[in-house]
Amino acid sequence: MIAHSVDDPLYYLHNFRQVLGWVEQRYADLLDTSEQAFIQSFATLPAPSQALLVRMVMRKGELFRSDKLDYAEIGDVHVALAPLLALGWVDAQAPLSVEQLWALLRKDEVVSCFAGQLQRPRAGKAELLEQLQALALAPRPLVEWFPGFKVQIVQWRLQPLCDRLRLLFFGNLYQDWHEFVLADLGVWRYEQVAFSDSSRALRARAEVDLAMALHQCAERLEQGEPPATLLALLEGLDSQNPWLARRRSRVLFALGQHCERRADWALALSIYSACDHPEARIRQVRVFERSEQWPQAHALAQSMAGAPANPLERQALERMLPRLARKLGGPPRPRRRNAAVEVIELQLPAELAALGVEEAVRVHLQGQGGAAHYVENTLFNSLFGLLCWEAIFAPLPGAFFHPFQAGPQDLYDADFQQRRADLFAQCFARLDDGSYRDAIRACRGAKQGLQSPFVFWQMLEDQLLDHALDCLPAAHLKACFERLLQDIRNNRAGMPDLIQFWPGEGRYRMVEVKGPGDRLQDNQLRWLEFYQQHGLPVAVCHVRWQAAA
Repeated sequence: MIAHSVDDPLYYLHNFRQVLGWVEQRYADLLDTSEQAFIQSFATLPAPSQALLVRMVMRKGELFRSDKLDYAEIGDVHVALAPLLALGWVDAQAPLSVEQLWALLRKDEVVSCFAGQLQRPRAGKAELLEQLQALALAPRPLVEWFPGFKVQIVQWRLQPLCDRLRLLFFGNLYQDWHEFVLADLGVWRYEQVAFSDSSRALRARAEVDLAMALHQCAERLEQGEPPATLLALLEGLDSQNPWLARRRSRVLFALGQHCERRADWALALSIYSACDHPEARIRQVRVFERSEQWPQAHALAQSMAGAPANPLERQALERMLPRLARKLGGPPRPRRRNAAVEVIELQLPAELAALGVEEAVRVHLQGQGGAAHYVENTLFNSLFGLLCWEAIFAPLPGAFFHPFQAGPQDLYDADFQQRRADLFAQCFARLDDGSYRDAIRACRGAKQGLQSPFVFWQMLEDQLLDHALDCLPAAHLKACFERLLQDIRNNRAGMPDLIQFWPGEGRYRMVEVKGPGDRLQDNQLRWLEFYQQHGLPVAVCHVRWQAAA
């Protein structure tokens, strides 16, 4: 596929055609007769009609005024509409409710349309709607509402069909045509992933329908539908497909959170107990706590503390257990104390504040010898991304749906590492045999500039890379990479701001910088604890500014 530049006025049409071609080629066996007919008929339409259709697909809603569909590259909107009306894809006679008509007409048009029926025609538009609703008028076509009105109001009727095609292309429904088409994709370069039938996430028509149903459940939840109704629907939406099972888990977790916000504690607990979302267990403790069921909260927290699922869960439990012990009137559970982190206290000239606190500290450390770089989360993520490029971009089922992905779609799923265990083991073996330096440099040369969820090309300068590969021990890299894989969403952030290198001595130190009034965040505390446990050199630098003379 070749993405067309926005310099072409019909770029959105060219991209849409390619999307249809991609879906037809890759999922022909999953398309129903209506979808196949749409793709085939679309290809026979005149270009202006195709372009107008795509414009409607990209816009919100399904009702449009013809005078708002005025695009220079399309020309006469009525000529472009005619083939779409003939196919029944667009309807100019759709019954319109009072609310729909009110939303589409200007105030003066509303007054003209309902002349003689409004008690206060000079009222604001919002009050005009109240007057119209009080009349209890039944929906009817525009020509019956407003005879002689020169503007057409048309209804686009195939949005559900296009949503299914969008799901097959993107692999989700939170990305829309507008986002895809308006991106000047030619600016970015992407890894060329090998697509095959075995790498498809959806392999049967029933799975497409199930994916759409899960999305609709999530939408209905956002629209305020009762949780109990949606929970009953989710119980019938089980699947052995891992990709769908993960999505069902996320919808279920969102439903539990909604119940929490409504203080429906019993239903929230029921949902979380049946959900395998990584945060579901800790939410159960919080629900017990928030509903003042202290014994149940304490018992569950103690049980979980024996085998925390991840560092985030362990950190939460260390805060909850002392609090719960106090609520039960017993002796507080002592908090586990970590070894003290090296602390640097700096008082810097006030004029350096203009540089920003991190840069001011970097300049100060640089002046003490060695080399200091501002890296925050970029360095270790980039080194990981380069070493493990092949594993990250492996064409596993449910990972890649189209050629314009910056990374796998299952990146944040709990089983991301497990599904690629053998591939990551091969990458990490290079850390053990010493070939990782050549592998990282070779990948950087071959993949330079390609989109990646880990590699920050603009930060990875030659000097920084050389210092990192010369001074960072393979064992330290391996420990950090393994932790990153445990929970990519939470562990890819929270790393120290600066790193110091002493190339002549082959050593380094990481430095987390905190300005006046700033404090360590939870993900930073977890990384600091990890560094201490594994013997990685790190310090926390507290900065104060000297009073101006």
